[in-house]
Amino acid sequence: MTRDQIRAFFATLQAANPTPVTELEYSSVFELLVAVLLSAQATDVSVNKATRQLFAIANTPQKMLDLGLEGLESYIKTIGLYHSKARHLMQTCRLLLERHHGLVPRDRAALEALPGVGRKTANVVLNCAFGEPTMAVDTHIFRLANRTGMAPGKTPLEVEMKLLQRIPKEYLTDAHHWLILHGRYVCLGRAPKCWQCSVARYCDFKDKTPAP
Repeated sequence: MTRDQIRAFFATLQAANPTPVTELEYSSVFELLVAVLLSAQATDVSVNKATRQLFAIANTPQKMLDLGLEGLESYIKTIGLYHSKARHLMQTCRLLLERHHGLVPRDRAALEALPGVGRKTANVVLNCAFGEPTMAVDTHIFRLANRTGMAPGKTPLEVEMKLLQRIPKEYLTDAHHWLILHGRYVCLGRAPKCWQCSVARYCDFKDKTPAP
């Protein structure tokens, strides 16, 4: 894709959805961090279903610690890998209290120092909570960046760096959401819905899927 095509690509997505947001439900930065940590290898729908009940009882690091490990697991047992996620959450809550006065830090290194928080999770928190122009490359964005020719790469980090370089600054803060939503509902993994894609004309994908 050329830079002009990329600009038109995001202008089209912006026109259709001017203020995109994550589909994870949260009402504080801490709740966002918890939801993103739980969302690894899980759907947003399954995470939201669990956190609606969890956050009603434990919406701060101290309240979550007060649940105890088994108590926390009882709320998230419908989510994949819940044993390890519960351990990471408990450890993260302790560190937030010990190092950050119970607040989620606005610093990449500090975020990635929290158990279970990698680069992608840190990018989501920095973007959604603090408005930083970061790019959290999940499976949808990785696939879309390669398929469209926008930012081809062999690793998530390579794709992330290329996207940050190629996406116009005026679209960068919201680009993460537009790409995820487009990958989740239109540019699907096995059967992309090219016939209903509003940005297909800018895409390098050669095997445009015909309408069923």
